[in-house]
Amino acid sequence: MDLQAAIGQFFDDKGQINLDPRLTLAGLCETLYQAEVAAGTVNRPCLRFWDFSESREGTPIDFTRAEINTRIKSVAARLQQVGTIGDRVAILAGNSPEYIFSFIGALYAGLIPVPLYDPTEPGHADHLTAVLADCKPSIVLTNSTSAAAVRRQFADVPAAERPRILSVDSLPDSLAESYVNPLMTEAGQALLAQSQTAPLDMMAFLQYTSGSTRTPAGVVLSNRSIMTNVLQIFTAAKLKTPLRLVTWLPLHHDMGIILAAFVTILGLEMEMMTPRDFIQQPVRWVRQLSKRDEHNNVYAVVPNFALELAVRYGLPSEEDQVDLSALDGVIVGSEPVTARAIRQFHDAFAPFGLPGNVIRPSYGLAEATLLVATPQGEKNARIVMVDREELSNGRAVIVDESHEKAVPLMSNGSVVRPQQMVIVDPETRAELPDGTIGEIWTHGDNTAAGYLNRPEETQETFRNTLASRLPENSRAEGAPDDDRWMATGDLGVIIDDEIYITGRLKDLIVIAGRNHYPQDIEYTVNHASEHIRPAAIAAFAIEGDDVEKLVILAERDLGRDPSGDAEAIEAIRAAVTSAHGVVPSDIKIVDVDAIARSSSGKIARRVARRHYLGEAE
Repeated sequence: MDLQAAIGQFFDDKGQINLDPRLTLAGLCETLYQAEVAAGTVNRPCLRFWDFSESREGTPIDFTRAEINTRIKSVAARLQQVGTIGDRVAILAGNSPEYIFSFIGALYAGLIPVPLYDPTEPGHADHLTAVLADCKPSIVLTNSTSAAAVRRQFADVPAAERPRILSVDSLPDSLAESYVNPLMTEAGQALLAQSQTAPLDMMAFLQYTSGSTRTPAGVVLSNRSIMTNVLQIFTAAKLKTPLRLVTWLPLHHDMGIILAAFVTILGLEMEMMTPRDFIQQPVRWVRQLSKRDEHNNVYAVVPNFALELAVRYGLPSEEDQVDLSALDGVIVGSEPVTARAIRQFHDAFAPFGLPGNVIRPSYGLAEATLLVATPQGEKNARIVMVDREELSNGRAVIVDESHEKAVPLMSNGSVVRPQQMVIVDPETRAELPDGTIGEIWTHGDNTAAGYLNRPEETQETFRNTLASRLPENSRAEGAPDDDRWMATGDLGVIIDDEIYITGRLKDLIVIAGRNHYPQDIEYTVNHASEHIRPAAIAAFAIEGDDVEKLVILAERDLGRDPSGDAEAIEAIRAAVTSAHGVVPSDIKIVDVDAIARSSSGKIARRVARRHYLGEAE
């Protein structure tokens, strides 16, 4: 199958995305699969899952394109036996082939998958309980590894209210023969006749937010929004085929599941393991990135902390014979990307053939389906030094690295077209010029439909209108004058057509009338003492008698003794006072993993603040 031709069919002669209103993700998957059936290429290996449960070296479990399709249809057929089109299906399992079969199988059956996780995953019990109460799934899909934990999760639920629990790996392949396209069934035809929404714009799946700052909300993603964003990614990042995706990202996270699903739908190769197996031995991931043949271009998508872990614990030995020359792209997202992590990763792995321009710091969020901006073409990740004083005043002024108030900003690339992105004043809702810090707004068909059963929050986030546009060089040019701008809640600035994230709007620290960005303070703390664990810092403000007070929580680095805490605190206090002109009210050094994080691994500043205030009480 000529994948470039397959992708090209969704663009018109002007290069604009043009999707058939009858198209669904399941329909696309089956169409591409049948094309391979006709070509006689379905027996090639596509998915390899590495099982490290019984061996440090891992056991590869392989699936061909045909085997994947069979497993997907087996799940779909069983769901058609016990469910109804539009039912919600929660997936409660860890990273595994069954997770992917469950997700796409639900799509094939016309049901709504809700990607979640094994109930035994530590630290997220409240989040899981809240999500299940909100989405009310009628069916839960799991596998034999997680089945016992899933049953315990629902043990106290009355039998009449308990969802049906299915272990996917127990379903026979023979079920696939009974699968029927749901839109061709009597129920499907009736739904289409009654609905005023084309299949393309129907809900595909529910992606829940991390819940680090609020009760988790279900983001409603349609077939259109997902396919649009995938096509945007494919063209903006200029992905080269044939490709092999190497991933350990949790499949309950938007970045993990969308990438895994689309690699599967497109019939590309993927190697996968669990997040735990990566964290325990990052070298496993590095080995899988190694070149295996002359054809595949290798890609990976990771959060910032993965680069740091790989540098610390993932350097291969000479016996590994690692060759990273086939690595064409490492997209870094999910959390703020640091210049330090990128530099250290490049320096550590350059001797193993790592190309110089593969690291691509990117920006996205579930409400935009996935990706908003990424470096495009052959551009390297760009780091600029800006004046800290000007930054506090809402402007990004580039200065020399030797400037006494220089602070780095990391570019997250340019917006993926035809999506549009503007910077606005959050109070006046007017577009701001390049170089000025404001809230990031986006507009495009990749935008989610809204939040499940949350009309007020949907209105606040997804139904915004620009009060005014710049008379010249407006980045909203060509966008309709409507109320479909999505307010991200993120602060950023555009410099030379690239977006630089400066923080969350609600995380902004204001002390004595001056703005301080938590990432900026955290950067200073990060470099103040080697006693501190990198990228494990939370800076936030609490109310004082007259003005807000600055509080800093920092995790002690691995292997460091608590006896060094006092010295580190003094070093941090001096560095922050000197760099930012504000004296921290309190600095606490805490144990590893003591600072609250979201389910996607981001530092949850507002949760950390609540915990801190709770301790004070």
